[in-house]
Amino acid sequence: MYFVIGIMVLATVVIAVWHLAPRMATTRIVYDVAPDFPVGFGYKMAWLAVRTRDTMAVVDALGVLDAEPANWKSGLGTVYDDKLGETRVFISPPVNGWTFVVGLPLPAPVGRRFTDKSIPFLLDLGSRFIEVQYFFSYPIIDYYAWARVIGGKVARAFAISDDGVVWNKGRPTKEEKALGLKLFEFRGIRGRKGDAGGEMMLYPTEEHVIEVASKWSIDPTSLERMPASEGLGVIARAPSSWRAERISKAA
Repeated sequence: MYFVIGIMVLATVVIAVWHLAPRMATTRIVYDVAPDFPVGFGYKMAWLAVRTRDTMAVVDALGVLDAEPANWKSGLGTVYDDKLGETRVFISPPVNGWTFVVGLPLPAPVGRRFTDKSIPFLLDLGSRFIEVQYFFSYPIIDYYAWARVIGGKVARAFAISDDGVVWNKGRPTKEEKALGLKLFEFRGIRGRKGDAGGEMMLYPTEEHVIEVASKWSIDPTSLERMPASEGLGVIARAPSSWRAERISKAA
């Protein structure tokens, strides 16, 4: 899958550079709009799985900017590109009743020092669609997350980074338990020498994130092997309101 993504990124960058060249006197990036079949993704990426077949309803709910049609290869090639992917997300055509939103700019749980934009974001989407799922897998920074909103309520949200547990809302699902990942709390006695304190977890991997996704909805790395029709998605810029913001310290 990494080879396929690499080819998509290269093709997207070549198109972008060609259209950004000074001799062309334009700054517009042109995306491939020839309908194609689903392409796998999931590693080193964040994504939403929204239970709906209405791609444009998802686009409208997200409030993204400069939305343009793009096929799977062009859209995923863009969000996996180091530069273009910093500000863009790809909203896919539906696959088996699910629409994906793929891109690292999606609001993420980033810790206590930052405003939590992810839960309000998921709850807002959850008020518009039957079910919304969030996944994040980025082993370079040891960051893994999954969340599920059903009927407008957070059923489960878990995230962990090299700084420790960031999210732990709701009871672990049977799918998580099947992976053998258990969260242990060491409460001890306050002030006692040697008190462990805090939390410890058998650390997940990107494969665990993919496995949870496959049980809750769809394994995005296996999309090429699923029966599906050709289609077009949407590539768009993420709104600035999604960016992480540090909590201001009181004077």
